[in-house]
Amino acid sequence: MTTASDFLASLGHPVRALLAPAERPVPLAARSDAGGLAELALSAASLAAADLDGAKTVRLNPERIAVAFASERHLRIDGRTPTAFAPLSGFFATRDGWVRTHGNYPHHASALRSGLSLPSSADADDVARALGELTSQRAVAAVSAAGGICAEVRAERSDLDTVWRAGPLVRVTPLGPAPPRPLHPVVGAPLAGIRVLDLTRVLAGPIATRTLALLGADVLRIDPPHMPEIVAQHLDTGHGKRSALLDLADREDLRRFHRLADRAAVIVLGYRPGGLTRIGLTPRLLAARHPGIVVAQLSAWGTPDRRGFDSIVQSESGIARLEGSADGRPGALPAQVLDHSAGYLLAAAVMVLLRRRADDGGSWLAETSLRRIAAELLGRPRTGAPPAFAPVDPGPHSQTFDVDGSQLTTSRPAIAYNGGPVDFAAPRPWGRDEPEWRDA
Repeated sequence: MTTASDFLASLGHPVRALLAPAERPVPLAARSDAGGLAELALSAASLAAADLDGAKTVRLNPERIAVAFASERHLRIDGRTPTAFAPLSGFFATRDGWVRTHGNYPHHASALRSGLSLPSSADADDVARALGELTSQRAVAAVSAAGGICAEVRAERSDLDTVWRAGPLVRVTPLGPAPPRPLHPVVGAPLAGIRVLDLTRVLAGPIATRTLALLGADVLRIDPPHMPEIVAQHLDTGHGKRSALLDLADREDLRRFHRLADRAAVIVLGYRPGGLTRIGLTPRLLAARHPGIVVAQLSAWGTPDRRGFDSIVQSESGIARLEGSADGRPGALPAQVLDHSAGYLLAAAVMVLLRRRADDGGSWLAETSLRRIAAELLGRPRTGAPPAFAPVDPGPHSQTFDVDGSQLTTSRPAIAYNGGPVDFAAPRPWGRDEPEWRDA
């Protein structure tokens, strides 16, 4: 079973800070070891940050980890809890089993209806009836062909997961030579002076870049203007970042992006590799054009250029079947554990590579996938029946901000080390900032 020290050692990083033993398990009730995976991810990120900051001790709070990993459930905007999943996102029975769909974004909901030959007014009941007439395989094929997202709920494959676990949790690859770039840490802000371009959305990538912002990096998120972000999703993961709009399919906007990249230390990629290839934003092309860059890349499935989200990977990997009920209905983890774990592990890898670049130079790539994280979870010890935990009071583990005239309550940082930051900076409204660095 992978430990935080094992993970950091696989990246070429000797651990110097001391990780205090956990006093109790992370209260995330599941048949799989969701709490243990969450603790691993936060331990790795906290140890990497502590080493950069010269801190000696990391001591994590299990309840704070649980609140942070279920942050979308604890989010409040003007006292109201936003809906995490849209009506067309969920489990649906088919003729021979179950599928899980994802329709949170309007274009995905539209593609789902199109793949099922339904009108634009079709609701969840209409989708349920249409899927109930198809086999799972035909449903997945029809929705996927239309550009929608639908996955079969499958049993886990131990042979396949063994193959996945044969590779590292986060793979590190050198991308070419470059002179060393020194770090200039400030106490409590070990990433001060580090500029990060954030081309991610939907939890895992934004959690990674939110972590880098917490530790002092100047994070500038770039989104296409024609694809608005879900407001609650952005507010849940946008702490401490700025948010600007550029259409990277437009030649002039792409030039502006590369001018930003000339002065960046890190670029985090979360879009499908095929789309990035079409506009020349592959890790190797970025390193060739911007020597010394650290690229972090996250995908749902690894090599296959497929759409996917945490809930979809849970379904196809076997987690939904494992977490399901005795009557055969699939279930879900108590939080988006794959997304959150991937985000913290990727942030830890970025910190390690920034240190390696300071010592040895070079351009570097760190990459992982939600499917690789799922394999890690499935390889951890099982708890049998989900353990019973007392409800966690989110109050002590929450912050409140005023954002654009609304009162926002979100989870506090779960990263913890002696002398480290204890609060997030407020999120900025989506798309309101200029695409430029603060000192421009």
